[in-house]
Amino acid sequence: MTPTTAKTQPRAKATVRPTDRWWQRRALRIHEKLLQAFGEPTWRNPLPPIDELVSTILSQNTNDINRDRAYTALRQRYPTWEVVRDAKQESVIDAIRVAGLANQKGPRIQNVLREITAERGNLDLSFLSDMPLEEARSWLTKFNGVGPKTAAIVLLFSLNRPAFPVDTHIYRVTGRIGLRPLNMTVEQAHAHLEKLLPPETYYAAHLNLIRLGRELCHPRKPDCPNCPVRKLCDYEPKTQPS
Repeated sequence: MTPTTAKTQPRAKATVRPTDRWWQRRALRIHEKLLQAFGEPTWRNPLPPIDELVSTILSQNTNDINRDRAYTALRQRYPTWEVVRDAKQESVIDAIRVAGLANQKGPRIQNVLREITAERGNLDLSFLSDMPLEEARSWLTKFNGVGPKTAAIVLLFSLNRPAFPVDTHIYRVTGRIGLRPLNMTVEQAHAHLEKLLPPETYYAAHLNLIRLGRELCHPRKPDCPNCPVRKLCDYEPKTQPS
């Protein structure tokens, strides 16, 4: 009998994974393009850390306008954070109602203020400036309602520490344009983006990516024709000029 010859199966192509340096080069090019398009951004004047912490808790699941209204109402009703801490829960909830989810945010803010006071004896968070970065991040996130984004905002904007906050816009945009793996979680994206960019770029990169997400890279119908990083973007079904 003639022996049967087994058919040779085609060898699968090896998957080439981007290296860290590839990600970093790509991130810098996108950052530079956004700087050319939007310029060097400036956010509002930095708040003290405890103020920023409360403001960021208020910002959860709402927009900047309602966050600022709730923050202003809270400060107008109570002269100090100690008074907020010790106030009646219903009164705090009423003051911040415009921010939405007030029944959750009010008790959350008061509990954080109480826990900080119990541990530190006051509400001064300036000591976080001298703490190693990861210890400072862990210290903040141990409080219920303070996640990686909230901690990073306090560290970056109030304490000038090298942390990269990832909000909804940044998470969506970085996945779409190809600055992170699509299967990466939002929690993982914080550390990933911090590795991609030099610390001195975090402030501008954070704000410009948010602007890109708000003005052009919309969730449902991105304005690809006017996007400054269109040629660098991985998004395949790019929208066309109308």
